[in-house]
Amino acid sequence: MFSATFRVLFSRLSTSSRLISSPLHSSLPISRLPSRIPYQFVTMSTGLDIVHTAGAAQPVGPYSQAIKVNGQIFLSGQIPLTKDGVLIEGSVTEKTRLCCENIKAVVEAAGSSVEKIFKVTVLLADMADFDEMNKEYGKFFAHKPARSCFAVKQLPKGVPVEIECIALA
Repeated sequence: MFSATFRVLFSRLSTSSRLISSPLHSSLPISRLPSRIPYQFVTMSTGLDIVHTAGAAQPVGPYSQAIKVNGQIFLSGQIPLTKDGVLIEGSVTEKTRLCCENIKAVVEAAGSSVEKIFKVTVLLADMADFDEMNKEYGKFFAHKPARSCFAVKQLPKGVPVEIECIALA
């Protein structure tokens, strides 16, 4: 009986279902299902909003500055490029500062603020730059979000630092 009921359920689903865009966690009633079987379908729409601002460095590849989804903003890694695409010369401190300024511009374009950033990942081409990066980072992220820091072999455009983060919308 149990398996026969589900065979009927799945055969009716396959003939009556169609693609629908609906809000997250909504109930989708299907009138052709037997009334004695309780059912609820959770559907997921993409709900992805691409965030773009001319006030920060433009992506150097096929990706977005940030994506806003489900009340969170996922910022792509920011490198020390000006909003005009110029790679700045100078110390790791200056380059970290520019990464942070780019982050601020993107997160504000998404309708949020630096204070709502709760997770940061820092990539360094040389861990010897950690202390210098950390001093400037601490000025920008005074609220001390969770953070990871990794040394990597190489970063785009040969930069010494890249910073990505996640914020509440």
